[in-house]
Amino acid sequence: MGQFVTFWTALGRLFQSFQLKDLLDVALVSFIIYNAIKLIRETRAAQLVKGIILVAGVWLIALAFNLYVMTSLLQYLFQFGLLAVVVLFQPELRRALEQIGRSGNLNDAGKKFFGTQRNWKSEERETRKLRGIIAIVDSCEAMSKSKTGALIVFERHTRLGEIINTGTVVNAVPSAPIICNIFFNKAPLHDGAMIIRDGMVYAAGCILPLTKDETVDINLGTRHRAAIGMSENSDAVVVVVSEETGQISIALNSSITRNYTRETLKEKLCSLLLEEPVPKKKWNGFFSKRGRKES
Repeated sequence: MGQFVTFWTALGRLFQSFQLKDLLDVALVSFIIYNAIKLIRETRAAQLVKGIILVAGVWLIALAFNLYVMTSLLQYLFQFGLLAVVVLFQPELRRALEQIGRSGNLNDAGKKFFGTQRNWKSEERETRKLRGIIAIVDSCEAMSKSKTGALIVFERHTRLGEIINTGTVVNAVPSAPIICNIFFNKAPLHDGAMIIRDGMVYAAGCILPLTKDETVDINLGTRHRAAIGMSENSDAVVVVVSEETGQISIALNSSITRNYTRETLKEKLCSLLLEEPVPKKKWNGFFSKRGRKES
């Protein structure tokens, strides 16, 4: 009975001394732990965490039974634990820091806070992006019908300078003939990725990192694995056209969605790449102008 009273007395003192800063402290720690669990769940890191927990359990047992040699060995191991965690979780930590530090998220928050108005430069950039999307949609439809393999990366907030350096800078206005010619199977730059920057075909023949996710469908080839790998290392939107089936897919945020049609590809790219939704009249205007020029 005395222990029960002591417990409630201590609990009451704790609540009396609890302040707003303590609530903020608990909320921040909970947020960090939640996102850490979300980050490592269903990845290779989850198995590593289980191994660390198992080793920590063995260490506690060794302490409880006063096993001197085992305790000393594990203490030496834990002295380098932080460095080992950084090395083992390097891909996951890099991905998390990239997500935190993406300038686009900060810019979007600043625009919402300060109410920044769109100026003529942003309008011009959005128009250029829209024309680029139309060219990509046209070329993907043509390459899907002819079963021409293609790998197209839309750069967003994460700059892809390292990837661009592996290919050839083109810096051309996008059009269906240019894109289809680049990915023609006899063209020198066809066996690589095309980088779209600010609505322009900036580079081609670029080498992308392959995903290391062992749960990826075994039926997916190198082109699709490269698309997923690129989406794991950046916030880029990657469009893939299968050489075997002509199927159009999009890789984003470490996952891939498939079976896009012309309309669904157009809508998806606009929602992901444009700052504001495109009115249907504007789409029709672009297509009607293109039709008049071709007729």
